[in-house]
Amino acid sequence: MESVKNILLDGVAEPAPTSGNKVTVVGVGQVGMACAFSILTQHIASELALVDVVADKLKGELMDLQHGSTFMKNAKISASTDYAITAHSKICVVTAGARQKEGESRLDLVQRNTDIFKGIIPQLIKYSPDCILLIVSNPVDILTYVAWKLSGLPKNKVIGSGTNLDSSRFRFLMSQRLNVAPTSCHGWIIGEHGDSSVAVWSGVNVAGVRLREINPDIGTEKDTENWEEMHKQVVQSAYEVIKLKGYTSWAIGLSVATLVQAILRNSGNIHAVSTLVKGQHGIQDEVFLSLPCVLGINGVSDIVKQPLTEEERKMLHHSAQVMHEVQNKLKM
Repeated sequence: MESVKNILLDGVAEPAPTSGNKVTVVGVGQVGMACAFSILTQHIASELALVDVVADKLKGELMDLQHGSTFMKNAKISASTDYAITAHSKICVVTAGARQKEGESRLDLVQRNTDIFKGIIPQLIKYSPDCILLIVSNPVDILTYVAWKLSGLPKNKVIGSGTNLDSSRFRFLMSQRLNVAPTSCHGWIIGEHGDSSVAVWSGVNVAGVRLREINPDIGTEKDTENWEEMHKQVVQSAYEVIKLKGYTSWAIGLSVATLVQAILRNSGNIHAVSTLVKGQHGIQDEVFLSLPCVLGINGVSDIVKQPLTEEERKMLHHSAQVMHEVQNKLKM
């Protein structure tokens, strides 16, 4: 007896194996699932693959998402512990790794997660040799460097989520002080996604009005309004969220989805992401730090030549030195 499918459908051509905008998310912990959920609900990718070593959790997350397919424009969602599921991915988002514990700095995580990456990155490249790697696992700057070394990809195709989220936190806190929308506040956090990050106070503005022209001491110790406290809050925010709820997830998920969208749509949006900064602002070491980057289908196409004060430049160099010292201790 002929199947219902054969009676219903008359085949014309073989369906394409992939949509061309497939995204893989490695790791289905809180961060990985927030990334996957944000990408799917914003209809950024029509095909998503999930990979993890914990088979039951992976299957449960897959089923839960698949059951909502009709609400997500019929996105194709697949999952497996086998990296073959990731084949033909345009972007591979890596969130897997040991979770940051309360009181633990991102840099303390580094060797544990470097060892985990040795089992992940070569597998992704095996099945998607032309993909763009988007690293989210912490410490993100060091692990983006590790991913670059393990992958053999050109520097434009290995990107860290970097200070895109820090810059968003900064703009939100600024908006609270000024009572205007976060999207109307403009300010950049660059350098390490962590304790040595740099707030570019010289460029902070609203509607093109630089706040330093109103208050020349803004962001310095002389500032009577203590705006520098905002940058300290940005640095501490992840630790605070981890202390309160055990992990961070939603904000980083939304941040990653924005980066994926900029790449897939070849939009040319500028985001603070971790990229190879050797040669930028006089940095001579092979380290990855965040600078404003133009994102498109080939990853990072340009780095913005951001004018920095001597103090900001000095702080960025300190950030680079911190990264370089940690990298030198890594067992690759």
